Amino acid sequence: MTRHRPDTLGGRAAVVGIGATEFSKDSGRSELKLAVEAVHAALADAGLTPDDVDGLVTFTMDTNPEITVAQAAGIGELTFFSRVHYGGGAACATVQQAALAVATGLADVVVCYRAFNERSGRRFGAGVQHREPSAEGTALGWNIPFGLLTPASWVAMAAQRYLHTYGLTPDAFGHVAVTDRRHAARNPAAYFHGKPITLADHAASRWIVEPLRLLDCCQETDGAQALVVTSVERARDLPHTPAVITAAAQGAGRAQEQMTSFYRDDLTGLPEMRVVADQLWRTSGLTPADIDVAVLYDHFTPFVLMQLEEFGFCGPGEAADFVAADVLPLNTHGGQLGEAYLHGMNGIAEAVRQLRGTSPNQADAPAHTLVTAGTGVPTSGLVLGREG
Repeated sequence: MTRHRPDTLGGRAAVVGIGATEFSKDSGRSELKLAVEAVHAALADAGLTPDDVDGLVTFTMDTNPEITVAQAAGIGELTFFSRVHYGGGAACATVQQAALAVATGLADVVVCYRAFNERSGRRFGAGVQHREPSAEGTALGWNIPFGLLTPASWVAMAAQRYLHTYGLTPDAFGHVAVTDRRHAARNPAAYFHGKPITLADHAASRWIVEPLRLLDCCQETDGAQALVVTSVERARDLPHTPAVITAAAQGAGRAQEQMTSFYRDDLTGLPEMRVVADQLWRTSGLTPADIDVAVLYDHFTPFVLMQLEEFGFCGPGEAADFVAADVLPLNTHGGQLGEAYLHGMNGIAEAVRQLRGTSPNQADAPAHTLVTAGTGVPTSGLVLGREG
């Protein structure tokens, strides 16, 4: 079943505050402290205080419960709290949940947050170490005995099929890596600030799981990011240009699994992202030609190419050339390959900066930004824009 009508959420809420910790490989403090620092920074950016907050949203993977963050951050009573599943696929959906709460009057000011010590603590890239019995674990059980233990190995299966289908080589993925690192090099907050790479650097980096090289894989990061969402009406009285939530969507495709949807008829695309794309275009009334900046989830470079194709920026198999042509500002913060791996939340912050005119790689007066969340899993996306 595919939706055939737009939803009515668009234009009723806005992102009005963004805040983050530094992005590092060893934060030296707890994930709770990271979360509180980011929440306080986002509220200060929005010109609000903890007393203004009555809603919190985060990821199911986060170790910081809403009530614990509220207590530690000096936030009082909550009328709305929520978590979104599927790892990085939750990023844009946290903002969607916040917007739903604001639009329906369940809360007035909602903070979305994500905090982890993903380098110095639990490293997701290490793959499956132990799983409690569950339906999700059973799905992984079809692949683990054959050595598919890590996210890189799961993505490599689809990446290999993509290259075979379209007659490409692994060098096609290098354009994404080079673009991200070029932007990161000009972003003082990025871990790889001042460190651009070339296509030759990409081709020389070591194999992780063929056809993925080291520079096709995102970083591991300690840090936190928070976003403040409130009504468009209230946003007008706050310090910064509001990033209006023009459209928000979640998507899961047929035969969906977490990173291992290998039993679909075609492995060269991301059907769950097509569900998101269709609903974003339907609700916003926009087309790819209307997007001024795209911030696409980039835990692995091949899935950036597939996203561009699912959203209709180019045809199947054409995304590498599209990125190389540099016709669309892409991951202007440096992405998760270049700035930091924050499960996509830092990408939402970059989309807000673009609309404010404060990005380190600022586009020319953008009116609409597209942001996506994790790929290979049930996912989400946003179109953010200027009011009016």
